[in-house]
Amino acid sequence: MPPPDEPYYLISDAAKMVKAHPQTLRRYEELGLVKPARLSGRRMYSLRDIERLRKIIYLTEGLGVNLAGVEIILNLSDQLEKLQERVAQMEKELKTLKAQQSSQ
Repeated sequence: MPPPDEPYYLISDAAKMVKAHPQTLRRYEELGLVKPARLSGRRMYSLRDIERLRKIIYLTEGLGVNLAGVEIILNLSDQLEKLQERVAQMEKELKTLKAQQSSQ
């Protein structure tokens, strides 16, 4: 679950925000394309979930990508994001090591 200070939206509100039917959001969850948090059995969508839903809808409706293709694109996008985070972490570590080396 994201930090408690982040806003969460019920499925009805999330569906309105992305201009989709709540059943569509349930289907995306069934397929594993989005994983909203649960609170007392209710789906709670974070802003990150909303952005992911917008991306799914753009890919399907805007570009005509089928849901299997969307899954592949989202998985690759997630992997890229993780790799970018790792590169940033490694660059920070390298900077720290260079600073330590130059101070010796």
